[in-house]
Amino acid sequence: MTVTFKNLGLSNTAVEHLENLGFVEPTQIQQQAIPSLLEGRDVVGQSQTGTGKTAAFALPMLELIDKQHKAVQALILTPTRELAQQVAQAIQDFTDSRRTHVLTVCGGQSIERQIRSLQKGVHIVVGTPGRVIDLLERKDLKLDQLRLAVLDEADEMLSMGFIDDVKKILQQAPKPRQTACFSATMPPEIKELIQQFLNRPVTVTVEQPQVAPARIQQFAYMVPRGWQKIMALQPILEIEEPESAIIFVRTKRTASELTSKLQEGGHSVDEYHGDLSQVQRERLVQRFRDGKVKMIVATDIAARGLDVEDLTHVINYDLPDNAETYIHRIGRTGRAGKTGTAIALVQPADRRMLRLIERRLRQRLEISQIPNRAQVEAKRLVKLQARVQESLSGERMASFLPIVRELSDDYDPLAIAAAALQMVYDQNCPHWLKTDWEVSQSTTPKPVLKRKSNRQSRKDSTNPNSKSMTRNRSQGKIMKSEVTISEQ
Repeated sequence: MTVTFKNLGLSNTAVEHLENLGFVEPTQIQQQAIPSLLEGRDVVGQSQTGTGKTAAFALPMLELIDKQHKAVQALILTPTRELAQQVAQAIQDFTDSRRTHVLTVCGGQSIERQIRSLQKGVHIVVGTPGRVIDLLERKDLKLDQLRLAVLDEADEMLSMGFIDDVKKILQQAPKPRQTACFSATMPPEIKELIQQFLNRPVTVTVEQPQVAPARIQQFAYMVPRGWQKIMALQPILEIEEPESAIIFVRTKRTASELTSKLQEGGHSVDEYHGDLSQVQRERLVQRFRDGKVKMIVATDIAARGLDVEDLTHVINYDLPDNAETYIHRIGRTGRAGKTGTAIALVQPADRRMLRLIERRLRQRLEISQIPNRAQVEAKRLVKLQARVQESLSGERMASFLPIVRELSDDYDPLAIAAAALQMVYDQNCPHWLKTDWEVSQSTTPKPVLKRKSNRQSRKDSTNPNSKSMTRNRSQGKIMKSEVTISEQ
């Protein structure tokens, strides 16, 4: 029998609203967690992002709170501002009642505005531990009426150093309450926290979703010893030409440095990390969604606020610390039946992690060679040819014909065209491509305009069938000239 939300014990009003939103069949974690929370039990849920855990605690929460009583009855702690906003928005979407007041409290926003909202009265608070602590210490946030506390992505709060704040908050919450803890992994510190603050919890473990959809093509590029990873990434981007990509790095410093180098190379890219203000983040996300920025360099924590459809590429500039994070990263592409590309840069020190990832994926990653100079330049020449073809059909070309006619007095038209193409190619050529960035580099032949000697020119001038005519202005004579293309 198909399990429905009605089977889980939700009210008819809630079920009808969910159906209007398009939610019919609950996910595995929702099937297990919702009934237990509705029964008043504490719950421990181990699941990855994308399994529907927000609804698993939000739906019973909306059933349990008393909307007639304007006091904080539910508190949700999240590791980041972006996740707090997503959770708060989801809760608002799940309720059809305007009488349910949800407040997001986190840094980067006006604390005075949050205090005014608390004074007016709210039912649910969603926030980061730091700002919640601030409001508690100011006595503006009161938890004496709290009925349900939720720790969302507890392992991330641990990794970000918030675990002591979380404990401090729970210690101030009343004992007769429900507590739910959701975490992708269960390190010892999280198990200790569960033992200390949860009362005989029901444990819900969700099987991992499909590890890597077949529509995601995965490639690993081995970075040679002595190379910086940027030297490998730049030619890969030239060949791949991602329409939209997230490049994952380990630290905010790497994000800033890599973004600067890619911008210098002419790429449409920006950085996304915790040092940006909330307004800056929201503007960047909107620019990314609008296609005004093609690539974003981000850390895992910051990227939790990046949910962009039609992402064509995910690039692991730095491999993560575990296989689950790798799977979560690449799962951002290849959605809604579309194809996606996942790229990993692997240094010799990363080989062990690569094996762990392959073991978790139950497949070998295709090892690819970093594109060489000849491949990159061939790709750039194809793009240049396309630009020329586009210009040939345009109207502005006519304004340059007088220059060509004048130069044709001295040079062959083919050589003029080749010289113009070389100028355009060199002007748009990134600095790194001009350097010795690969072990064995090849050079692209560059056209050099050469006139033949006067003796050869005089000899050619006697040939009436020659097509290339030049006027030696100093001698006032018509003579034939030839231009040769050679390598330099």
